Amino acid sequence: MSFEYLLPYESVPHKYVVKSEEPTDPQYGFEPLKRPLAYYIDCGMVNLDKPSGPTSHEVASWVKKVLGLEKTGHGGTLDPHVTGILPVALGPATKVVKALLSAGKEYICLMYLHEEIPEEKIRNVLNLFTAQLYQRPPLKSSVARRLRMRTIYYTQLLEVKNQFALFRVGCEAGTYIRKLCFDIGEALLCGAHMAELRRSRTAEFREDDTLCTLQDLNDAIKIYREEKDASYLRKLISPMEKAVQHWKKIYIRDSAVDAIAHGASLAVAGVLYLEKTIERHESVAIMTQKGELVAFGESLLSTSAILKNDHGICAKPTRVFMRRGLYPHWNKEAKEITP
Repeated sequence: MSFEYLLPYESVPHKYVVKSEEPTDPQYGFEPLKRPLAYYIDCGMVNLDKPSGPTSHEVASWVKKVLGLEKTGHGGTLDPHVTGILPVALGPATKVVKALLSAGKEYICLMYLHEEIPEEKIRNVLNLFTAQLYQRPPLKSSVARRLRMRTIYYTQLLEVKNQFALFRVGCEAGTYIRKLCFDIGEALLCGAHMAELRRSRTAEFREDDTLCTLQDLNDAIKIYREEKDASYLRKLISPMEKAVQHWKKIYIRDSAVDAIAHGASLAVAGVLYLEKTIERHESVAIMTQKGELVAFGESLLSTSAILKNDHGICAKPTRVFMRRGLYPHWNKEAKEITP
């Protein structure tokens, strides 16, 4: 049996096949949106609107100071003068930023052309660059300047005025828009450079009602501390599971959760349903039936092999997120966390 399933913070449903069926016990664990506040913050991410000026690291540090956390991390560096989506992971959830580093990005770019060019010609050249491209990082970059291949998924010319062209671009992680503008200028035989840039999407983090500024976050934590109203804070913080929307997933039994939280590998017998297209040695997200992220893992078997086998190991955890004791072990009761 197969079905489609959509988590509350996902926009595209995943296609799953069922290996086994078993109800989840409501007394263990929490649906991500219903976690107790302290645990919710530790398993949360902020969809931050980065201002122009500070570095991404500085912005993440300010979030840490505002919320009084020990650590924060961001999902993808933006240059100081670039604005827009900067997902910031909170506390222990910083381990989840790995999932965002390979996620697709979308930008709104204002490009300055060194000569006035007809709009249709600009549109045609943008279409030519909607493909796999070779890029060498610019001189001012934080990575080695070796030739790399990056994919431009789509481009959309929004407006042309005098020598300025405003366009939207969806691209693979690690694409340099500054270099893209330079290459477009070369193709137009006039030269061009990037004037302004804003990131409008990183994976499932978009310019929606979860997008907030540092001031919004500061106001929300102040309202909670002074009035004990956590509703604004919960609105601005999303569960860390939102960061793995684009990952393939394996959902497991309640009885298998705590073993994986202690570092054990996932046995075939612990699988309930999983993505239809998982291949061997592919990165996967191991999830509870309530939609909680248990661990990142490496699949040791394909979907078809997992469905055929009744014994053996099917995935090896590479990074564990689930707290130990939230789900029952074979000889222990789960710890209670008061909302």
